[in-house]
Amino acid sequence: MDLDFIEESIIKLLLAVLCGFFLGLERKTHNHAVGLMTLVLICVSSTLLSLLSSFMATATAQIPAGRGDPTRIASGVISGIGFLGGGAIMKTGLNIRGLTSAAVIWTAASMGLAIGAGLYIQVGVALFLVLVLLVGLEKLESKWFPAAKSKTIHLCYEGDNLDLKQIRKAIEKHGLIINDMNMSRVIISKQTFLHYTIKSPAGTIYTPLIEQLQKLGSLTEFSVTD
Repeated sequence: MDLDFIEESIIKLLLAVLCGFFLGLERKTHNHAVGLMTLVLICVSSTLLSLLSSFMATATAQIPAGRGDPTRIASGVISGIGFLGGGAIMKTGLNIRGLTSAAVIWTAASMGLAIGAGLYIQVGVALFLVLVLLVGLEKLESKWFPAAKSKTIHLCYEGDNLDLKQIRKAIEKHGLIINDMNMSRVIISKQTFLHYTIKSPAGTIYTPLIEQLQKLGSLTEFSVTD
């Protein structure tokens, strides 16, 4: 093993740390489960496996009985990284979180393999584009599609003389998108329960909505759940 290969390997591993750090920093600043340590380890380990694959291919190239295949370890990394990506995806109530983090895990692994193969410029361009897209697209997405989080609104009214159209208009007036509505009625106590599945913008304040719903009937209960 020559000195040039060792120096080049150290540079590649340091670059892998840098790429994993920036990707993890972006995830951590948005309070996602996948953070700095995870993505740095993924990127560094992928680079190390890529270096190992290249070294084994070079070392066995002079052996007549067989030649090394540098794509074998790379394909194994891509297959195995799916388990980590799947673990980052979580379902919370009506919402699914972690899809972007799973994609970032794949990105970190691919960057690590590319660094191990010596594609420095390509990795630099990819890292720049990924960071810009992660920050920029999130802002555009929140602007174009503000009502992105699914919730359920539970209402309880005394009596059964309700104007469901007015209640629906009041909910939609506050920027909420109604996907579905279910109603149940307790005849003995004369209570009407309304359950709305909605899409809600982040940071929605429900106090004005409650005040308007109170004007449409005898509202005795209001709750919002994920």
